[in-house]
Amino acid sequence: MHSIELFAGAGGLALGVALAGFKTRAVVEWDQWACDTIRENQRRGHPLVAGWPVIQGDVRDWVRDTGTDALSPDLDLIAGGPPCQPFSMGGKHKAHQDSRDMFPVTVQAIRRLRPRAFIIENVKGLTRSAFHDYYQYILLQLQFPEIALKPDESWSDHNRRLQRHHTAKGSRANELRYRVTATLVNAANLGVPQRRERVFIVGFRHDVDANWCFPRQTHSLDSLLHDQWVTGHYWDRHEVARQHRPAPPQSLAATLNRLRGLGLGPMHAPWQTVRDALRGLPEPTTSGCHILNHRLQVGARSYPGHTGSPLDLPAKTLKAGDHGVPGGENMLLRPDGSVRYFTVRESARLQTFPDGYELHGSWSEAMRQLGNAVPMLLGRAVAASVAEHLLLSSTQGMSKYPVAASLA
Repeated sequence: MHSIELFAGAGGLALGVALAGFKTRAVVEWDQWACDTIRENQRRGHPLVAGWPVIQGDVRDWVRDTGTDALSPDLDLIAGGPPCQPFSMGGKHKAHQDSRDMFPVTVQAIRRLRPRAFIIENVKGLTRSAFHDYYQYILLQLQFPEIALKPDESWSDHNRRLQRHHTAKGSRANELRYRVTATLVNAANLGVPQRRERVFIVGFRHDVDANWCFPRQTHSLDSLLHDQWVTGHYWDRHEVARQHRPAPPQSLAATLNRLRGLGLGPMHAPWQTVRDALRGLPEPTTSGCHILNHRLQVGARSYPGHTGSPLDLPAKTLKAGDHGVPGGENMLLRPDGSVRYFTVRESARLQTFPDGYELHGSWSEAMRQLGNAVPMLLGRAVAASVAEHLLLSSTQGMSKYPVAASLA
């Protein structure tokens, strides 16, 4: 199966898609540092990125300038995370008025390449009530990508036209349309050591026989609390002496009593914590060490509203702020109350990148790339589920939408 990655960044989602069994036909990304990260790992011989054609440039230019004679006749998947700043809680909340809104070109790419499926990731802020109408408009465009915005047509007029089409009886036999499912997911519930809530929009072309739903939850907070405070296995696993184990928070007393009363343990695996993610890494120093990207960045400090990520919970959502991170999301909070910045390698582990994957650039630049990335294992979980449905589809190996030659 073949895929194309748009807005690839440092490659988190693309790595997950590759792990799910897709062959990457192109990765498109405008940022030089992110492209250099992928290229550097290709030079280092990292197997997951071997052979990826890296296209550095604006996705809008690539979609516009790529003729149908250059498109793949058997494209299975388009994946990507359009820039989140127009919808981010920490951004300016300008949505469609923001020049960085890349949902229109994402729809255009789907219209031109006609993949059997697509995976789109974005921030939780996209689902805010203030963006409700535009969010529904995005979903309708993805459902009916051939009904394009007309010159001088406003998005609200286009939205009404899409709504009329959606409610009209019947459809053209050869119309390109997708069955679209949107899900808000916490990455911690799928084994990522980070509480990272993101929207996934997944679509299957109408001729693909797929009754898809988002992958089941595999990890839970209840299981972590049971592991820590009911059985104590968590502390045993990390070889934390009893005298150094913290007392259970009083605020959890009722929850722990409920968990003790279950008899059997919870059905999920425990949430992965910062301590789980950092296991085996030495304490960083300013001089660095033999471990890739594991150098201490000094200057971290704690103040109200800026307290870091506790060691024995999943990390806060890693951020990619231009002028620092308001909640201390990129800091480690030790049990004694002291804080320090996560190293690039530690942050990469929180995003489930492999240890052999190098992030190119300074600490702040590498952290920006990681803050914008999709956790690799989350990407793999979603892409593997999509791949399973594509393989099981009765349309496997057939296409109603042939286009000419190969991107490779």
